[in-house]
Amino acid sequence: MRLFCFSALLILFATTTQAQGQTPVSNYNKALADSLGADEYGMKWYVMVMLKTGSKQIKSRDSLQWLYKGHVDAINEMTNSGTLIVTGPMGKNDKNFRSFYILNTSKTEEAQKLMNANPAVKFGLFDAEYFFWYGPAALPTYKRFQPMVEAKKP
Repeated sequence: MRLFCFSALLILFATTTQAQGQTPVSNYNKALADSLGADEYGMKWYVMVMLKTGSKQIKSRDSLQWLYKGHVDAINEMTNSGTLIVTGPMGKNDKNFRSFYILNTSKTEEAQKLMNANPAVKFGLFDAEYFFWYGPAALPTYKRFQPMVEAKKP
């Protein structure tokens, strides 16, 4: 009977520990986790920005081209500095979302400053909405492999 109770307690303890996410991982790299800002679950907070169709209308083709060039330049600058992790256009949707960004910051004020450096956002061609997103801390490392799978550049 004592063996049964001991076994039951051991199984209960093991199940509870696993359910709470307390199981240590054998290939954990603390230096890498720290360099990426990971918490104990390998995650961290980012700011996700959803760009929507803005309130300003542009009739001049030259102005529109200038704003889009500035928009692309701002994307490239944020990518090169490491502040922009992921971006991409959205398919048609009823919320007027045009594209999204995942920024390597957990501060809304910093995200707003970065987005306002984009002339298309600053002018009002796009409006930005900001959300906190809890995602994998290793997400920025995908950039190392992305060029290896791109047969063409847009």
